[in-house]
Amino acid sequence: MTETIRVGIVGARFAAKFHWQGFQRVYGVPVEVVGTISKSGDSAAAFARERNVQAFTTFEAICDACDVVDLCSPPATHEPLAVAALGRGKHVIIEKPFTGYYGPGSEDFRGNTFPKETMLREAMASCERILEAARKSGKKICYAENWVYAPAVAKEREIVTKSGGQILWIIGDESHSGSHSPYYGIWKFSGGGSLVGKGCHPLTAALHLKRAEGEARGGKPIRPATVSARTHQITRMKNFRDLGFLRTTYDDIEDYGQMHITFDDGTVADIFSCELVLGGVHNWLEVFANNHRTRCNLNPTDALETYNAKEEFLKDVYSAEKLGTKQGWSRPAPDEDWQHGYPQEFQDFMESIAHNREPLCGAELGRDTIAVLYSAYLSAERRGAEVAIPA
Repeated sequence: MTETIRVGIVGARFAAKFHWQGFQRVYGVPVEVVGTISKSGDSAAAFARERNVQAFTTFEAICDACDVVDLCSPPATHEPLAVAALGRGKHVIIEKPFTGYYGPGSEDFRGNTFPKETMLREAMASCERILEAARKSGKKICYAENWVYAPAVAKEREIVTKSGGQILWIIGDESHSGSHSPYYGIWKFSGGGSLVGKGCHPLTAALHLKRAEGEARGGKPIRPATVSARTHQITRMKNFRDLGFLRTTYDDIEDYGQMHITFDDGTVADIFSCELVLGGVHNWLEVFANNHRTRCNLNPTDALETYNAKEEFLKDVYSAEKLGTKQGWSRPAPDEDWQHGYPQEFQDFMESIAHNREPLCGAELGRDTIAVLYSAYLSAERRGAEVAIPA
């Protein structure tokens, strides 16, 4: 029988909570979450108390107590903590984004005006430091991009690989009315705005499907080659009329972004992301191939539709993320975590560690995502000019 895999969670807020839930649904591989650590001692104590685990006070202590370090901390901490954990011989799970660029440390740093060529160079260097630490340690990096594991995307991967189809065009979008995170909106913490915070999801799914297509048909992944992009700050326009329904507290990030990616086989993808969408999370991906067409609806779906006559009747019933209102007709998610791929993600991560194989979503996919995102920022700085993505 496989020995119990001990997991330590770094962070105690939004991401840590759904990671915890994901670990509880792993089957066939014994897993124990030993505890958490957070910059906020109060948050760590509350998280630990509610789940009957330990609240650690040092990063070294939580590393010593576990086999896997799960990084649910702010994005700016991902590289230093991942490298440190790998150096101590631990496997690492990295919540999105994989890494990024968070400024030179100066007080006057503003991401929306900082040179994007420097950002791209430094973000890629950060990726390489993480990958090098993994190579030296021989441990696994699991990149927590749930869209790769969402049942709809997984079915499309099966269709592509078993049918021998060629994906010609992918279009995808993740948008909603603003992030949960208090760190989001400030580049030095988040590493970017809508492109990084939301566009990373459909983007990574598109990269994953093209990679799978190439490996199935020719034994070699199809990689992203170039990107053209535009970003905007819609809610900071002088003529924007704020009625209180959209989050507008952004410091130096974009709240709208779009990317046009060409792959090394000449095919294309268009990815959209923004903070301007009411009515719940808008997550979907459509694939146009030479032998089929698939629309992956992650959220919302019509598996369940309900009519509620009065808002307060469902005040204790969770419906769907950022739905806004529960009155009238709505589409509650029967199992939103499953629909978004979280249980499947942690199942794969734990199996990959237990059986010493690479996870479906690992370091190379994380690295390619960062390469596209920061090349996109460089393109947007150049008002949409095509930029070659670092190979």
